[in-house]
Amino acid sequence: MAQMKTAISISKDLFQDTDRIAHELNIPRSRVIALALEEFIRRYQNKKLIEQINEAYADPMTSDEKESLDIIRSQQKKLGRGEKW
Repeated sequence: MAQMKTAISISKDLFQDTDRIAHELNIPRSRVIALALEEFIRRYQNKKLIEQINEAYADPMTSDEKESLDIIRSQQKKLGRGEKW
């Protein structure tokens, strides 16, 4: 993967925490930052996906979907009581 250099401004405390973690893990400070960004991006993408899924399911059911759901529920109740279809 191609590497890019960039300059960022962060608080002194965040820099010191990053430096400490890099030392503890014996990895470069830039790797700690890259790992943090990867995790942030993964979480952000998951959040966006969940929002899209929720939006898709927010649409009201059509009458055909409601009818199908009623049939399924009825059959499940029969199976729960040990009845045959």
